Amino acid sequence: MTADPEHPVVHGEVAELRRRLDVAHARVEGGLTLINHRTEQTAKDLDELSLRVSALEHTRWPLPSIALLAAAGALVVAIWQTVGH
Repeated sequence: MTADPEHPVVHGEVAELRRRLDVAHARVEGGLTLINHRTEQTAKDLDELSLRVSALEHTRWPLPSIALLAAAGALVVAIWQTVGH
């Protein structure tokens, strides 16, 4: 780096700029590390949630089966009322 005689390079200012650049770089690296950690945690949470939803889907009753049970119950109540009471 050459310096103009009119604008001498001040080593203290260059050192200060380098320090600021190092601090900014460290801050960006820390932010990226935090984002990476949060992304991994979110992916883990999403996988756990997917497993829970799959388990719930396997244990639920299908709607036609519930409708069939309700219709059968209504038929039993209707026959009971007609026959005995």
